[in-house]
Amino acid sequence: MKNVIIFDLPRKFSLFLILAIAFNFVQNNSCYAQENLNDKNTLLTGIFKELVEINTSTSDGNTTIASQAMEKTLIDAGFPKEDVHVLSLEPTKGNLVARYRGIGKNRPLLLLAHIDVVDAKKGEWSADPFKLTESDGFYYGRGTADDKAMAAIFITNLISYFREGYVPERDIVVCLTSDEENGGPNGLQWILKEHFDLLDAGFCINEGGSGQIINGEYKLNEIQVAEKIYQSYDLEVKTKGGHSSMPTKNNAIFELAEALSRLAKYEFPCELNESTRNYFEVMSNIEKGQVAVDMKAILNSPPDAEAISRLSKVPFYNALLRTTCVATLIEGGHAENALPQTAKATVNCRILPDTPIDDVYNTIKSVVANERIKITPVWDNISGESSPLSSEIMDKVTNVTNDMWPGVAVISTMSTGASDGLFLRNAGIPTYGVSGIFEDINENRAHGKDERIAINVLFEAQEFLYRLVKELSSGN
Repeated sequence: MKNVIIFDLPRKFSLFLILAIAFNFVQNNSCYAQENLNDKNTLLTGIFKELVEINTSTSDGNTTIASQAMEKTLIDAGFPKEDVHVLSLEPTKGNLVARYRGIGKNRPLLLLAHIDVVDAKKGEWSADPFKLTESDGFYYGRGTADDKAMAAIFITNLISYFREGYVPERDIVVCLTSDEENGGPNGLQWILKEHFDLLDAGFCINEGGSGQIINGEYKLNEIQVAEKIYQSYDLEVKTKGGHSSMPTKNNAIFELAEALSRLAKYEFPCELNESTRNYFEVMSNIEKGQVAVDMKAILNSPPDAEAISRLSKVPFYNALLRTTCVATLIEGGHAENALPQTAKATVNCRILPDTPIDDVYNTIKSVVANERIKITPVWDNISGESSPLSSEIMDKVTNVTNDMWPGVAVISTMSTGASDGLFLRNAGIPTYGVSGIFEDINENRAHGKDERIAINVLFEAQEFLYRLVKELSSGN
């Protein structure tokens, strides 16, 4: 009956009525979409606040409390108890593993974030590091950038998928871990050893890749596919010592100082891998002037030596180009009026992923050139290979990036630091660091005073990871 009335009205009025109905439909749906967005933002803010305000620092924190809080959040949202697990080797070092079930057409997608944080002294901060403080468009607090933002986003988005009734083609597994910051035995390494079936996945999304803001503009969105190997060595020399009034030529501190001086002057050779080659290739089209020219020149075969020298003056580029070893700790002597009997230094190396670690040890020994100095690895080394530059990952990250930030380049990277991705790669699970969290290249406060994340960046990253995980789990 309504259709008859409409079509019997004058043409102009009918068209007006149809447009009014359409406008009302769009308005209603737009409001619904905005309400959904607001709901997700509110949910994220609450979860983020709860995580930041639980002290999970490496010295006296408790990740079990944080894991149990996220367990309760998921179960309260309707997740089956049998799909949410708090696992721990030590009482205060709990980890969370939660599964959102799909139809099982493909192997699961693992989403990894760590909830332990480095220590923070209240007296050194502008506000309490274990309170989420909002100021000047930022959220401040220990772990806001590293890595509780990703942890909160993963939990929030998992709940959003559940509320929507989304049915992925593969299970989505969220794992929140302890002991990432200090490399301890209670986190991911232990879960992989004791509960591998819970984490077994086709691939993983992890921290390690962020977006770069340069001069106020969003420029790059990184995908971390490799990371340098973390290995430290103790260099120690011992002598008989004696009275300082009668010095001898064999002085432990002098010997060690000379060895460290030789090591400081040594530069490991430049070596590009698939990831760093891609990085400099993309960056050469973004940078300008001599830097852009040099980035192109190092891609030649052989690479231009002068270009390598100029780029190596920038610490970040230098770290991408080669293995590095640097003295970080030193101790020696026992009294101001006695010749030192012992002098010891720790040298921390960040080794390119395809470099044999024994080669680095032999290089240090050769450069030190003193058989009296004992060189000892601080722990058994763990090497790892890069994840393949998968078109499935690269293309979908690129698509979501282009939708949200047109003109932003997607680039593969090798982290100069370390993450738990190493252990997953060694377990046969390709791991990609991508977060959609953009930060000013000159304003990284992770591990430092007044750690923070821009509020708009947090919500943008939530939307980015929401879309990306759907893309990766839908099979489209």
